[in-house]
Amino acid sequence: MNMRRYIRQWWKDWYFTFSNELRMIFSDSGVLIIFFLAGLAYPIIYGIVYRNGTVDDTPVAVVDLSSGPESRKFIRALDSCREIHIAYRCTGMDEAKKLMQTRRVNGIILFPEDYDSNIAGLRQATISTYADMSSFLYYKNLLMAVNHVMLSEMHDIQIHRYSASGITGQTAVQAVTAIPYEENIPYNPGFAYGFFFLPAALMLVIQQTMFYGSSMLAGTMREENRCLALIPGMKGRGISRTILGRGAAYFLIYMGLSLYIAVLVPAMFGLPQNGRFGDICILLLFYIAACITFSFTFSSLIRHRETVFVLFLFFSPVCLFLTGFSWPESSFPEFWKMFSYIFPSTFAARGFIDLNSAGCTLGMISPCIEALAIQTAVYYILAWISTGIYAIRYR
Repeated sequence: MNMRRYIRQWWKDWYFTFSNELRMIFSDSGVLIIFFLAGLAYPIIYGIVYRNGTVDDTPVAVVDLSSGPESRKFIRALDSCREIHIAYRCTGMDEAKKLMQTRRVNGIILFPEDYDSNIAGLRQATISTYADMSSFLYYKNLLMAVNHVMLSEMHDIQIHRYSASGITGQTAVQAVTAIPYEENIPYNPGFAYGFFFLPAALMLVIQQTMFYGSSMLAGTMREENRCLALIPGMKGRGISRTILGRGAAYFLIYMGLSLYIAVLVPAMFGLPQNGRFGDICILLLFYIAACITFSFTFSSLIRHRETVFVLFLFFSPVCLFLTGFSWPESSFPEFWKMFSYIFPSTFAARGFIDLNSAGCTLGMISPCIEALAIQTAVYYILAWISTGIYAIRYR
């Protein structure tokens, strides 16, 4: 009988906490803006900004100090590439630098005086490239175009040298390309920047908006000297039912928002959707649970409502790059690798990219799922402790 009464009271307290949290969320205009306006608008804004994803015909200047047939052949091949356009042919570097300073070109390619003579003398020839680093895409285009043409020219030069030594025909081709290969880029054939940036950014939107919204509520309650574990009208006053009741409110809101962000937005902007819908839902379940406990844990450190906006400017870019979307995790320094494990977005972004872009199965991303489950358990314990400590101090 006592157990039945306890369960009934536990359920009533849980439901009161759940409904009270929803009431607080929908009565706070700032939280509504972060949850719904930012949660719905940010993915659209990111998608529009990075929709094209590629920059074609980047204007560059060429400084050909060699003025020989080999350098002219190389320049013609460069001009035929999709990535760059030879806009100016300069007589010296000073002229090319002025063009870059006035933003009439976004890169410079320099052929030294000994370029043709080195090739003719069977010596190593060099080409220098200078990119406008105001945009990563300018650097990428210049580097890719030069590399592609360089590989093609190296193949032709080797064939010519084998022919000069008496090795011709198929024998020369096999000597140059001993192992034939075919270039195949299945997940991002156009090297579009948005294809690998947007999936990570979309997952980060879920974590950041939830953390900032819940932190604003926590800061408001502390400013008004209210305790999260001692809500008026709740008889049981249990910390566990408080955390679970509040968490259910966020889970209800963010399950819909997460499906919109992870399923609808990629479809709107033509991003790869190679993952199964059920697998994505399972990943989101673990991710949202980890984000809720993560937010409850660190929002306990928030004392003022305005503190959230300072954290927004600092943590958002850090969390984004720690997902490893632009730099491989294996190349992270050990400190940053360990630091990235603090944030649920690290594992969710990697799992989502593997599912939706690479077409992996749920079993293949099981390390990410397990990491999110561990984070949920650890942050739940920390949230329980921090809420209990605050309740004791409040009493």
